[in-house]
This record gives sequence, C-alpha cells and structure tokens, in this order.
Amino acid sequence: MQIKNINAIEAKRLIDGGALLVDIREANEHADENIPGARNTPLSLIAGTPLAGAPAVVFHCKSGARTRMNAAALAACTDADAYILDGGIDAWKAAGFPVKRG
Repeated sequence: MQIKNINAIEAKRLIDGGALLVDIREANEHADENIPGARNTPLSLIAGTPLAGAPAVVFHCKSGARTRMNAAALAACTDADAYILDGGIDAWKAAGFPVKRG
C-alpha cells in the first residue's frame, strides 16, 4: 500500500473522523511534547506492532523527515489507508492545533 502525504488540516479532519494518529518519535520526545490522543509507537518498535481497527492511520514525527524516510515500512504496518503528516508536529503547531507539553 502506498502512503500519502497530507497537511495538518487534512490530518485533523481524518483524526476527528476516527483515524489513528501514531507518533513514531522515541518515548522521551513524545513525553516532552505530543499531540493529544496520539499513540506513541517509536519507529524502532513499529515493525512488530499491529495497527488495526482504524479506518486510516496518520503517522507523524517532529518535522516529517523520519516518516518520509521510512514511508514503506510504515505503510506495511497497516491494512488501512496510511498517511504522513507532512511537517510533523511542527506543522501541527503552526496550524494552531493543540499540543500537550511534558
């Protein structure tokens, strides 16, 4: 399955509609700052983690670089439509959406 890049506004719409938001950053990064409701599954562990039960999955990191570099591996983790939050949590904040800090 091919993974698609979407902006923060599109990601928010999908998440509000039931998509699973997956933060692929390491646990310490997620603990420092995260998007409320995001499931933290670090890239180093994601290959063995089933991501089922959602109509779509939106992956994010800090800036989008990690998700883009690992797009094929991320898409292989789910049978649902898969997306990358282009610009990561930085783009989410720039769009004015909430984050939770430490």
